[in-house]
Amino acid sequence: MGITYVKGFVKGNKGKQYPVKFLVDSGATYSLINKKQWKAINLSPTRSMTFTLADGTTIERGVSECLISLPQGEGHSPVILGEDDDEPLLGVVTLEILGLVFNPFKRTLQPMRMMLA
Repeated sequence: MGITYVKGFVKGNKGKQYPVKFLVDSGATYSLINKKQWKAINLSPTRSMTFTLADGTTIERGVSECLISLPQGEGHSPVILGEDDDEPLLGVVTLEILGLVFNPFKRTLQPMRMMLA
């Protein structure tokens, strides 16, 4: 299985932005930024949620919202507020908000086919 990263920025409510190298994870629902990143843009949790990891264990993390900017566009998205050693992930909710899909064959992000039905 290939690994794909995309560089972008996260921006908090007070206009501070921080560069992030996201691992594109089409198995993750929400995107995640680590503690250094979310502290740098002054985020704080608005709620807490329980998440199930790939091995079946569960963890609890705070959740907030920020502006995520990628070369393909930007939009507001929920984000998991990770710990110091958590790797930043780009999840499917953020991809859908930005109108993007992950092409696993080319390992690239591309525009989503939009339907109005």
